[in-house]
Amino acid sequence: MTDVLDELHWRGLVAQTTDEAALRSALAEGPITYYAGFDPTAQSLHVGHMVQLLNMRRLQLAGHRPLALVGGATGLIGDPRPTTERSMQSRDVVAEWVERIRGQIEPFLDFEGASAARMVNNLDWTGQMSAIDFLRDVGRHFRVGTMISKDIVARRLQSDEGISFTEFSYQVLQGMDFRELYTRYGCTLQLGGSDQWGNLLSGVELIRKTEGVAAHAMTSPLITKADGTKMGKSEGGAVWLDPELTSPYAFYQFWLNQADADVVKYLKVFTFRSREEIGELEQAVAERPFAREAQRALAGDLTTLVHGQGATDAVIAASQALFGKGELRDLDEPTLAGAVAELPRTTAKAGDLLVDVFVGAGLVDSRSAARRAVAEGGAYVNNVKVTSDEQELTAADLLHGRYAVLRRGKRTLAVAAAG
Repeated sequence: MTDVLDELHWRGLVAQTTDEAALRSALAEGPITYYAGFDPTAQSLHVGHMVQLLNMRRLQLAGHRPLALVGGATGLIGDPRPTTERSMQSRDVVAEWVERIRGQIEPFLDFEGASAARMVNNLDWTGQMSAIDFLRDVGRHFRVGTMISKDIVARRLQSDEGISFTEFSYQVLQGMDFRELYTRYGCTLQLGGSDQWGNLLSGVELIRKTEGVAAHAMTSPLITKADGTKMGKSEGGAVWLDPELTSPYAFYQFWLNQADADVVKYLKVFTFRSREEIGELEQAVAERPFAREAQRALAGDLTTLVHGQGATDAVIAASQALFGKGELRDLDEPTLAGAVAELPRTTAKAGDLLVDVFVGAGLVDSRSAARRAVAEGGAYVNNVKVTSDEQELTAADLLHGRYAVLRRGKRTLAVAAAG
C-alpha cells in the first residue's frame, strides 16, 4: 500500500494534492476509504471518465476502499461549464442515466473482499433535505468571496451569460457530499480531475470546519495530446463507453489511431501494464513504428476492459476481414455495422449494376473507371473479386440483408447499404 502514490506519479496521474506528505502517510498507514464522483449529465460516461475510474481501481488494488458516487442529486444541476449554463434534464431522465452509469462503473471495481467497493448516490442524503436545513447546516460554512474566486466561477462571472445561483451552489453540494461520506463511511480522500480542484477543496474545508479532521484531495491532470489539444474526442464527437453510442469497433479504432507521440503516455494512464511492458512497447514505437505494436496493445487492453474479450476478438476479426484477411460473412450484425459505420456509403438494391454501385460509393469517378477497375482485377464485393462489368449486386451480397462491403484495390473501402 505504500507504493501506490509513487506509481500514480510515474504514470503522470497526480496534478495537485492538499498535503502530499500527509496523504502519503495516510496511504502507508491505511487502508483508507476514498471516493470519486460521476454526474449523470449524459446517458453514458466517456473515455475522459476512465482516468478516475482507473485511479480508483489502482488504489483498490493497493488495498484501499473505494466509494463510487453517482450524483443523482448533483446530476439534476450539473457542475458549471466554462461557457454556458447546462440544460437541465427531467428527474426521470436523470434517474435513468444514474442506473446506466452505475452499470458502466461496476466492471472497473471489485465489490467483494476486504477492499470491497461501494456504490453511493448523493440523492439519498440530499433529496430529503429542506432548503432551510441546507442553508443553516451547510451554507453557513461557505464564504462567498472564496466561492467566486474559484476559476470556473470567476470565468462565468466575467462572461456575458454570468452564472445562475443553481450552478453557483454546485460546489457547496459537492463539499457536502465529501462530508457525508466521511461521516457515513470514514472517507478521507476525494479524487477528481484538475478542473475540479476548487470543488474538492470545498469538501476538505467543510470537513475541517465541522469535523475537525484533515481530509485529503488529489487531482489528475487533464489528459492532452502531444499537440496540446484535449484527448477524448473523435471526429464524430465524444468517445462513449456505451456500445450503443460508440461501437466496440469505433472504440478500438479510436485507440488504435493514436499518434506515436501520445501512445506511451496513454499506456501509462489507461492500462495496467507494468513499467517493463510499457518500456518494451516504447522501444517498439521507436524502432518499428509501422508495426503499431503499442497502439494495438492500448486498443486491445481498453476494449477488453470496457467491452470484454469477446468484443475485442470480434473487432480484430472485423478489422482483418475488411481487408480480405478474414470472412466477412462470419461477423455478427452489430460488429459488421460498427466496422462499416465510418466508411463512405451508398444505397443500393439487388439487381443494381456493380459498376454503378462503385460509382455511387465514390470508389471511382465514372462508369469507365469502374470498368477498368474490374478489368484490372481491383474491384471486390465482400472480398470476392468482381469478374464482369455486367455483374449485378445480388440479395446474397447484402450481409445480414443490409450491407455489402466494396473494395477497390487493397485498401480503399466503402459500403453499399440496402435502401
